[in-house]
Amino acid sequence: MYVVTADQRASRVHADAVPAAIAVVARHDPPRLALAPERTAGDEIQAAIADAATVLAVILDLTRTGQWSVGVGVGAVESPLPASVRAARGEAFVNARDAVERAKKASTRMAVTAPADGDDAEALVRLLIELRDRRTAEGWEVYDLLAEGLTQRDAADRLGISEGAVSLRAKTAALRTEEAAIPALQRVLERLDAPAAPGEVSHA
Repeated sequence: MYVVTADQRASRVHADAVPAAIAVVARHDPPRLALAPERTAGDEIQAAIADAATVLAVILDLTRTGQWSVGVGVGAVESPLPASVRAARGEAFVNARDAVERAKKASTRMAVTAPADGDDAEALVRLLIELRDRRTAEGWEVYDLLAEGLTQRDAADRLGISEGAVSLRAKTAALRTEEAAIPALQRVLERLDAPAAPGEVSHA
């Protein structure tokens, strides 16, 4: 199981971002959210996630704004799962607490704590976050339009620029690099989640 614990950065000087973050996490496929996101303490949110693809998507969603320190804990979770993430317990929750505290000190605002190989996964995900942090507003415009399913020609029409300009923005934003990295990172994160042991929730 994966547990994401995210703490709002500089919350004393910024408006409460928790409701918006909960909405962002909750939009992911509900069956993949083993326990829905909730405010757990102050300006902190937490969710339990059943698969690597969703946990990576949540990491990227939350780190994009720069508002969140995101910790990912991997490990066993006591079963049966309660109705609320606030009542859940287990190794993954302990690891998520360690990860979010380390994330607060990291330039990429993210950390992973797992029983084994967490450092490798953390390093690789941080590389992608660093790449995304360099992306300009124009690059994000193209990213969002292509994520909607538009072609580069359609994106050009929407933005009122040439298709060549869209292609240049996509290249500068390293969109192909990110697209190629996502499946590989999903596999790395998937390997962190050991098969379910007795007393642990199975995701099979």
